[in-house]
Amino acid sequence: MRIGLYFGSFNPIHNGHLIIANHIAEHCAVDKVWFVVSPQNPLKESKSLLNEYHRLHLVNLAIKDNPKLSASDIEFRLTKPSYTIDTLTYLQEQFPKNTFSVIMGSDSFQNIKKWKNYEQILLHYKLIIYNRPGHTIKDNLAANLEFVSAPMLDISSTFLRQQIKNKKSIRYLTPDEVCAYINENRYYL
Repeated sequence: MRIGLYFGSFNPIHNGHLIIANHIAEHCAVDKVWFVVSPQNPLKESKSLLNEYHRLHLVNLAIKDNPKLSASDIEFRLTKPSYTIDTLTYLQEQFPKNTFSVIMGSDSFQNIKKWKNYEQILLHYKLIIYNRPGHTIKDNLAANLEFVSAPMLDISSTFLRQQIKNKKSIRYLTPDEVCAYINENRYYL
């Protein structure tokens, strides 16, 4: 099976994430897209992170009706912080018949040289890259890249958290069920 791995904190998941994942599932050479919920990204502060199990639950709520999308807690069992190369190595060992690609925005690709053992990722894995405004890729680093022109929404998880903190609605920015669950549990207040 060909799996596209969409790594992220998903803190919380929003419609922008879902549009990208669904577009890649429909238009790229993958059978499924896995949302790999990262407990701790080594390049981001973790103080504003909701518990990883809560974030995983929100992802599952958001994608429950789409058989091409799945949520993965694989990094919950690995050493923290989460490094993509370690997760890829583990997944390849656990699922040797699967082929894995890494999904990322052009902004992340511009920072890939900061990643642990990034050369191994470039050498052994295909990268599916969606364009982020203001982040044009000038050097493909001789990597196996597939560029995707997915519809983009100019929203971020940071914006959603600010809205919630300021007691503003996040309706229409994330699926209704996710919005209701966040409100019900008073997440991000």
